[in-house]
This record gives sequence, C-alpha cells and structure tokens, in this order.
Amino acid sequence: MTAVRIDYAEFAKLAPGVTEGLGAIGKAVAGSTLGKDLIELIKLRASQLNGCAFCLQFHLNLARSLHLPAEKLDLLATWAEAPVYSPRERIALAFAERLTLSAQGDVDDALFAQALAEFGPADLSLLTASVAHINAWNRIGKVLRFTPPI
Repeated sequence: MTAVRIDYAEFAKLAPGVTEGLGAIGKAVAGSTLGKDLIELIKLRASQLNGCAFCLQFHLNLARSLHLPAEKLDLLATWAEAPVYSPRERIALAFAERLTLSAQGDVDDALFAQALAEFGPADLSLLTASVAHINAWNRIGKVLRFTPPI
C-alpha cells in the first residue's frame, strides 16, 4: 500500500475553492435528466480506467445506496461484453471511456452522432461535463493518494 500524500479532508481545507467549484459541477449534473444511476456508472467506469481507489470506492458506495443492480457494478469493467446494460448506458459508457482515454484517440464522429441522438445537445453537454468532472477528481485523488472511504 502506498502512503497518503494529502488526504481528502486536508485537501478540502487547503483548496476550498477547488472543492466548491468541482462540487458545483457535480450539483449541476446531478440536477439533470441524465439520471443518478447513469451518472454513477460513468463515474465508476472512469475511476476504474484512471485507477483512482478513492473515487472508485466513493462512487461504489453511492451506487449501492441508489440500489444499482449488483450485476451492473460487478460487470462494469467488461460492460461491452455484458448483456446487463441498456443501449443508453452503453452509449454513455462508450462516450465516457473515449473521453477519459482521449490521449489514445478522440471521440469519433460516429460515437458523437450516436450520443447526440440518444441524449440531445443539453444532456450530451452535461454528460461531457460529468466525465470531465470525475476525471478531474480522479487525477486529484490519485496523485494525492486519498484514502478510500470504507
């Protein structure tokens, strides 16, 4: 196990404007029509890809409190092969993966068109913001080695 560099509570005290700003993005997305279940799935998937233990545990706790089906949580790392995800969830997960792994390639026109058709401009904008939001937290939590919330 690696040692914590700066834990979440200390970070929140040291950078209150950052936590408030990121919190505002989270609230804007949470109040959207995307749905809390879908938001948690994309946050979990991005956290898996980025290797952020704090965010992964935090969002697993939230997903469980929302009563997301266990099979969706269990199979998330292999969502593309698992039959438990709806077409809407599949598009969102593909979009979230591509945006999270943007250094490996951009969101192509076909995926963007699919996401736009499924979500519309407003919700696609919020989906994009939600993926960017969790990626920001992943990078902060990972480099500072936040202790995962049990």
